[in-house]
Amino acid sequence: MSAAPEYSPFFAAMGASAAMVFSALGAAYGTAKSGTGIAAMSVMRPELIMKSIIPVVMAGIIAIYGLVVAVLIANSITENLVLYKSFMHLGAGLSVGLSGLAAGFAIGIVGDFNLLHGGFDVVSLGSCWWCKLVVLGGGVCNWC
Repeated sequence: MSAAPEYSPFFAAMGASAAMVFSALGAAYGTAKSGTGIAAMSVMRPELIMKSIIPVVMAGIIAIYGLVVAVLIANSITENLVLYKSFMHLGAGLSVGLSGLAAGFAIGIVGDFNLLHGGFDVVSLGSCWWCKLVVLGGGVCNWC
């Protein structure tokens, strides 16, 4: 009898799944929410569409983080995986996935707000709204 129970790889696989699923959900929400802001802003200021893609790209990167962690966890799954390592993989997957979900929500909300309120008032703000969008979005990514 080995020291590892036969069900221990299940928890590691659930960690890899959680990392991918939750971060992809966050990226999808961030992309959709920012996309509605881009669509609304492009009606009034069509020349600013290319600058408005920043939140969509930042939200997509969140899913890539989850994919990288899921691949790292999946590559370390073996037949005789010790139970505590399996729980560590589950915890790592949940932490990356749920923080990716929160970051995607925050990027979507910040991106939508800045595009709707900053993009229409470019004359009074200059290009400052775009700088705020990049700084706030990057801060949200790094914070989560």
